[in-house]
Amino acid sequence: MKILAGNGNPELAQAIADYLEMPLTSASVRRFADEEIFVEIHENVRGEDVFVVQPTAAPANDNLMELLICIDALRRASAKRITAVVPYFGYARQDRKSGSRTPISAKLVANLITVAGADRVLSIDLHAGQIQGFFDIPTDNLFAGPVIAADIEARWSKEDLVVVSPDVGGVVRARALARRLGNAPLAIVDKRRERAGESEVMNIIGDVHGRMCVLVDDIVDSAGTLCNAAAALLEAGAKGATAYVTHGVLSGGAVARVDGSALTELVITDSILAVAAVRQAQRIRRITVAPLLAEAMRRTSEESSVSSLFD
Repeated sequence: MKILAGNGNPELAQAIADYLEMPLTSASVRRFADEEIFVEIHENVRGEDVFVVQPTAAPANDNLMELLICIDALRRASAKRITAVVPYFGYARQDRKSGSRTPISAKLVANLITVAGADRVLSIDLHAGQIQGFFDIPTDNLFAGPVIAADIEARWSKEDLVVVSPDVGGVVRARALARRLGNAPLAIVDKRRERAGESEVMNIIGDVHGRMCVLVDDIVDSAGTLCNAAAALLEAGAKGATAYVTHGVLSGGAVARVDGSALTELVITDSILAVAAVRQAQRIRRITVAPLLAEAMRRTSEESSVSSLFD
């Protein structure tokens, strides 16, 4: 078993390697003067089970191309099996035709990874579960729920806790977390999105009065939905509102928006490499998914059950 780290999130790759008590595979991933990506592997990988750790977050196109070239280099070096470990799967939100003459980019990316030579894909909290079906190779969609639930239990009392979905589409995710927290009460924020990147909270479904609200989602991008939801929950009488999100995209002015919002705290995982603004933010905290990914990778290599991680 070997682990190859791309430039997408070297910190996470190193944390995974440390957990598994093994070194990262020696390789160079660099760019020519014209920004073409070049990959050179400095050790023998013939007949090895190799895991390429590379989220396709911003810059999405660069990180995706780097992943594809790493896979191709391993395939041509005769690796026995190549697993693309993509903690954050970019383009996942383009999983259907949203209008006339629009692409399904998530399917295109799945095709690219498959054709490049990957034998398996390992990801966390895909935006839509059906993206697994876009691949013609085995795909494991891990859940950050156990990591999030453990952090919530360590910091908050279950007695006055209510799990909140920031929109109707996230109810299944919120219900699963509520179940992990001993069947905590559930509430839903009913919102109407007028245009991309903007949302308007309409109503709160469920009792949040006097309770600590935990908003849960898979991706936070502009953070407008979470900030609006937190304000609406406080207006409805909630004691406070904190948010747990797997993938902290946090583009544009999202970090400033969170720091100036009604949120007590935004907790994200390290599936995406944090920029300086995120590291310095007063109300953003990160938790790691390295042990989760490492265990899944170990079990994949040993041909044992990955689903038992969530039992």
